[in-house]
Parts: sequence; structure tokens; C-alpha cells
Amino acid sequence: MSATVAASADSPNLTEKQRRILEYLRSNADTQTYFKSRLIGDALDMSAKEVGTNMTALQDSDVGIDVEKWGYSSSTTWMVTS
Repeated sequence: MSATVAASADSPNLTEKQRRILEYLRSNADTQTYFKSRLIGDALDMSAKEVGTNMTALQDSDVGIDVEKWGYSSSTTWMVTS
């Protein structure tokens, strides 16, 4: 379920929410690999469902990171690597 990606965050195909999530992931990827949708949503004032929907779109886009759905306990967990 991972997508290997190589383009920039300025991709015109990304929505504003996807850009915000991508910026959040990139700013935290140096210190963390696993991200919960619920916690991303709390940080960005979005619901976990909004984050999950947009993470799936990022997973399929060329944004310079790998996104893989990892776990489902108490919120979907995503493994993010560059």
C-alpha cells in the first residue's frame, strides 16, 4: 500500500488540506515515522476522517514522501518516510 513519490509539495493537483497535511508530515518526519490521523487532525484543526481521506490521496500522489497505511487501533496510523 505504499507509494514512492518524488515531486514537490507545490503540485497543482493537491488541495489546500492535502498541502497542509504534507507540510505537517514533512516538518515532523525527521523525528517521527508513524502518524495517527486523529493527532494530525488535532494539530491541523481537521477531523480524523478528513485526514484519512487526504492521506489516501497523498499516498497516490507524487509529493516526495512514501505514505503507507499501517494500523487501525484508536485511529488509522500512517507510516511516513522520505
